[in-house]
Amino acid sequence: MSDSILKALMRLFAIIAASKEKSEDGSLSVVESFLRHEVSQRLMEKYIEFYKENYSQLLEKQAIAKQHQKFVASVSTKILVICEAVNKELVQYQKVLVLVRLLEFIKSDNSEEISRLENDWVATVAQKFNVQEDEYKLLSEYVFMSKNRIPDSENILVINSDYCFQHERIKHIYNENLNGQIIVLAVKSVNMYLFVIQGENELTMNSQLLNPARVHVLSAGSSLRGGKIRPVYYSDIISTYNYDKTKSRIVFEVDKLEYKFSNGETGLHSMSFIEKSGNLVGIMGASGAGKTTLLNVLNGNLMPSRGQVLVNGIDLHTNGGELSGLIGYVSQDDHLMEELTVFQNLYYAAKQSFDNYSQFKIYRTVLKLLKSLGLYEIRNMKAGSPSAQYISGGQRKRLNIALELIREPSVLFIDEPTSGLSSRDSENIMDLLKDLTIKGKLVFVVIHQPSSDIFKMLDNLILLDNGGYLIYTGDPVEAITYFKSSVRQANSGDSQCPECGNVNPEQIFNIVESRVIDEFGNVTQQRKITPKEWNELHLKEIRKQKRHSVLVKHLPEVNFKIPGFFRQFLIFFKRDILTKLGNSQ
Repeated sequence: MSDSILKALMRLFAIIAASKEKSEDGSLSVVESFLRHEVSQRLMEKYIEFYKENYSQLLEKQAIAKQHQKFVASVSTKILVICEAVNKELVQYQKVLVLVRLLEFIKSDNSEEISRLENDWVATVAQKFNVQEDEYKLLSEYVFMSKNRIPDSENILVINSDYCFQHERIKHIYNENLNGQIIVLAVKSVNMYLFVIQGENELTMNSQLLNPARVHVLSAGSSLRGGKIRPVYYSDIISTYNYDKTKSRIVFEVDKLEYKFSNGETGLHSMSFIEKSGNLVGIMGASGAGKTTLLNVLNGNLMPSRGQVLVNGIDLHTNGGELSGLIGYVSQDDHLMEELTVFQNLYYAAKQSFDNYSQFKIYRTVLKLLKSLGLYEIRNMKAGSPSAQYISGGQRKRLNIALELIREPSVLFIDEPTSGLSSRDSENIMDLLKDLTIKGKLVFVVIHQPSSDIFKMLDNLILLDNGGYLIYTGDPVEAITYFKSSVRQANSGDSQCPECGNVNPEQIFNIVESRVIDEFGNVTQQRKITPKEWNELHLKEIRKQKRHSVLVKHLPEVNFKIPGFFRQFLIFFKRDILTKLGNSQ
């Protein structure tokens, strides 16, 4: 945050404090709490002094004005000027957070509700910040709620140990041994998740102790921990909100899966795990660990030597016909027709997938997908080849993904979607995949050396070691803690940098592949812990957890319908004619 914006916020805090003659000492703790998350300790003193000056000046003006109405009018004008300055520099997410801190500031003197004057002023701020009236009302109710007065909204999630909790609108997560409850609010307009702790639990988020009196922001990839409670993961909360968006749930179960190559070598050792709709699942491992092999077994391209892959209880490999159109796969290879335009590539993919669609519906479906993927503006550009590109690498990858998305699969497998892309294009692709999971899809992605931001986007992680051994399944950020504690590393509870909040996925591989040092201090080729030993540690950990198969009888509706032989011939004939015309130009 810039210096001008922070000063503007200090003025807003001072206005609220002076209007109700709040004691300077009582308001400072809230100001300090806010600044602690924005600036260094050295700069805190500067802004606190600025706040004190504004507070004192406002009290003097209030005394001179004598008439309360004159004071209110002058302050209202000042608020409008401050909001104009804030609007120029802050994005909407930050403005909503400022609004929350203003409401918190008002509540800091143990007020049970906001006064009429304060409400008018904060409502003015919300209006100038372009926050909808109903969302402001919900934020206000949330900040001022008590244990027995939780806002009745579908955007509220309660986490507690009440197994029998039921409510028509409020969502719920059961967590045994949680003393009290955690109340989460989803601010849909900016995709922000806030939470408040009610009770005597001493909880931490990413190893940082949480203040029960404060509204906290749930950061992507984070986890809430404390005492004997089961950790609450970011993905748990997001998937609970996303559950209602899925018309029909997908439960993807891998049971004792093994795969052997034609030469008899084992490509994948026995593994079991369950994934559900609304999750972005990363598959990681060193080169040769079996990532692509696993992806091809899971998507049905390869037949397992032993075990099953079940989709809502249906065996993918023996009853795959029942799952036709439900699963999509995007390989590393480029499948674009280089002489066709972006629109034409997607149009002919749609023609081959929807024999039951009219021409108008196919056009509408293609254009809608192009818009949602940010490809509409380049729809008339030729795709080109990877070596002679017309469109960028990131756009090519999105178009390749679109070729599968046009069929509207419920489960999508993608092999190395960020390979060869810039960091910006990589994040854009992962943002796209994350958006798909928010809409209720299950996405598996093989990924190599992700950045901190990309790693934290993942809801679950499947980690393979050399030889196809499964050595971890679960929360991605938690994996760092798991491997650190497995080798009794110092600060094993720290999964993220306490200063910047970044995670370093390379830590995992450094621990997993650490080598033995000989008596001369030289690093040998022998590993301290073999892949098989890591696999055995993982199996012990899994046995401690309660895992149950979940049977969902109904499959999502599928519109996929391949045309007959003659219609396919016509589609391919027209497409080839266009390709030849493009080559001749």
